[in-house]
Amino acid sequence: QAMGRARRGRASLRPSAPCPLPRGSSRTYLRALQGAPRTELTLLALPAPVTLALQKDLDSKLFGQHLAKKVILNAVFGFLSNPKPKKPLTLSLHGWTGTGKNFVSKIIAENIYEGGLNSDYVHLFVATLHFPHASNITLYKDQLQLWIRGNVSTCARSIFIFDEMDKMHAGLIDAIKPFLDYYEHVDGVSYQKAIFIFLSNAGAERITDVALDFWRSGKQREEIKLKDMEPALSVSAFNNRNSGFWHSSLIDRNLIDYFVPFLPLEYKHLKMCIRVEMQARGFEIDEDIVTKVAEEMTFFPKEERVFSDKGCKTVFTKLDYYYD
Repeated sequence: QAMGRARRGRASLRPSAPCPLPRGSSRTYLRALQGAPRTELTLLALPAPVTLALQKDLDSKLFGQHLAKKVILNAVFGFLSNPKPKKPLTLSLHGWTGTGKNFVSKIIAENIYEGGLNSDYVHLFVATLHFPHASNITLYKDQLQLWIRGNVSTCARSIFIFDEMDKMHAGLIDAIKPFLDYYEHVDGVSYQKAIFIFLSNAGAERITDVALDFWRSGKQREEIKLKDMEPALSVSAFNNRNSGFWHSSLIDRNLIDYFVPFLPLEYKHLKMCIRVEMQARGFEIDEDIVTKVAEEMTFFPKEERVFSDKGCKTVFTKLDYYYD
């Protein structure tokens, strides 16, 4: 029962079913679309409001991740703008805990579907929860294929998020390779408008090395380019025996569209996270508390103390101490 309640549907040689309009689109384009059928085709005219809302969320809530912001905005906008994509959008997000990977996948989901992660059209898989036993890989593969096939049959623009890819059993994720490839249909179902997001710690060491080299050279982290990271990330994930991408056909066949690096966060970024959380809780920003919480965090390397060990992940619970 690892997959829970799968909406399997019935595969037939027809376009996958329409999905609801994305969040904000019906408000923004209501007058323009009056009289038009509420089908997925309307989405073709609607990437702008989704992308604007996504950009606003990323700018106001995600800190220290200039590469991730740029890549994700361009990827989502380009994909939603394309009426006939050749394949699903596949994003692989890499970095240490607390740098924003889960947060970004949540923001993407919230900006496309009302309810975000709780939407019927967004599906989250956690490797250690849904696929815990190596001995059950064959069963997991069958369940995963059935779940994805059924849900894409229900909604062509379904979103699938795979967390803890670095803890997934090697070979399991290859079960979805046919759905990510350049096929118009697989057993009568088109997967070309779906979105697949993979979250992993694999490659985090390489990301840290590059960020630290830039810091030690006196360069701004914003000078780091995607080309400084992306090739090493794909190789790192492919060659990591502890990664779900180990020798995966998804990488070997170039089916991952973007390997997105999440940089380790600095002291100033933690302060930004704390301020946003204070505002979200309805408190006025108290810089004394902001500083106290930030200084309670641990940093690495030991001598230079440049990057936060846990990113922004624990600042929220530490903030509870001051507002209990």
